[in-house]
Amino acid sequence: MSELSELAKAISVCMLCKLHETRNRAVPGEGPENAKLMLVGEGPGFNEDQQARPFVGASGKFLDQLLASVDIKRSDVYITNVVKCRPPENRDPLPNETQTCCTTYLDKQIEFIKPKVIVTLGRYSMGRFLPNVTISNVHGKVFKYKGITIYPLYHPAAALHQGNLRKTIEDDFKRVADLLKQTDEAPKTPTIIKKPDEPPSPKQM
Repeated sequence: MSELSELAKAISVCMLCKLHETRNRAVPGEGPENAKLMLVGEGPGFNEDQQARPFVGASGKFLDQLLASVDIKRSDVYITNVVKCRPPENRDPLPNETQTCCTTYLDKQIEFIKPKVIVTLGRYSMGRFLPNVTISNVHGKVFKYKGITIYPLYHPAAALHQGNLRKTIEDDFKRVADLLKQTDEAPKTPTIIKKPDEPPSPKQM
């Protein structure tokens, strides 16, 4: 069994924070172990909690459309979330929950997969790599983190709640395929940005 599979097994029975008390099933993530593109959302919703798969509800359908719009197969992408268990009543994850899940699981997933591009979906996943910024100011812009291209976008669910954001998300997503191509052509010397010790305080989406 691979390191990533072992990690998924550990996530499925994790009890490191109180989210395990109300979950139905943990959602480790899915996709190739050598995926060049990694999508990181906030946390599982109702459907994800039932199926133990990320992005299978309404926002997942929109995400599938976004991937298809740039000719990227979902099966070629590793998809996961900042927290691996559904917060009760779909509330925002708490700082201690995101910190525990990221340092124990998300950071290791990134280490094992070694993606070239990480697309963050929403402010919580963005905050793990880009502290002290607002998503309204940095969405659709490119950053570097430990040699990995970080591309922050609004969460697909935002388009479902605020229709005016749909075109913004669609336009931002059009750049993903080009970013993957650029990483294939880029020199091997990485640009290092110090990893934040703590996730930032939640900010207005």
